[in-house]
Amino acid sequence: MPETRESRTPHDPSPDLVQVVLGECSPADADTVFNVLRAHFPSDRGTDAPRQTGESCPAVWTGGFRAAHSPDSVRGVLLAGSVTADLQGGPVAVDRLRRTLASAFVVSTTGTVSGDQEIEVQLRLTGPEHGAPPGDG
Repeated sequence: MPETRESRTPHDPSPDLVQVVLGECSPADADTVFNVLRAHFPSDRGTDAPRQTGESCPAVWTGGFRAAHSPDSVRGVLLAGSVTADLQGGPVAVDRLRRTLASAFVVSTTGTVSGDQEIEVQLRLTGPEHGAPPGDG
């Protein structure tokens, strides 16, 4: 049986796959960001929340997300602090995730690197401040 886009898992390379790396944040904030993404895109993360045990503190949390569609806007979500998010994948798929994050959080783009078929974007995410609507800054 030939493989179709629908039969692939989040681990398969495709133009819809975006690798997300979160850093410089608490486990709770990483979980909040991943929950927003998991609510709209299939993921290899399942329902596992980032965990911190004892004195270990991971530098980053990672997950793969299939961005084959553009979801509706997401309601603003509060974060305790800021989160650095690196998105890497096909330009259309990365833009879909970026727009979803921008509808949930206040987003500023801190860096972009383009390749032949992939793009990497670094974002800084914060929660809405004083009722300001989220958006790309």
